[in-house]
Amino acid sequence: VQLVESGGGLVQPGGSLRVSCAASGITFSIYTMGWYRQAPGKERELVATITRAESTNYVDSVKGRFAISRDNARNTVYLQMNSLKPEDTAVYYCNANLYGSGINYWGQGTQVTVSS
Repeated sequence: VQLVESGGGLVQPGGSLRVSCAASGITFSIYTMGWYRQAPGKERELVATITRAESTNYVDSVKGRFAISRDNARNTVYLQMNSLKPEDTAVYYCNANLYGSGINYWGQGTQVTVSS
């Protein structure tokens, strides 16, 4: 199983960025996919999830700014991040969770830095 994130980088405050996560080795369409982030010195936190039925959930701090989506044909989940703030700076991790099974996979993370 591999989850490979891409699209991170440096962006100015107020800017936008889209990160992607390509999955292999799993039946992607049945997994709940999620994005988490971890800033230096802080615990990893949930950012957004999207279920197999494409129901979405967001942490309050990103509601209205971030959008999670999935493309089951490409086995890929996306996180569109708009109106970025310096406090969004973190390593963003992709997660695949098979609901009710305890099966959980992580990507290696991609760095997002919001700075002028």
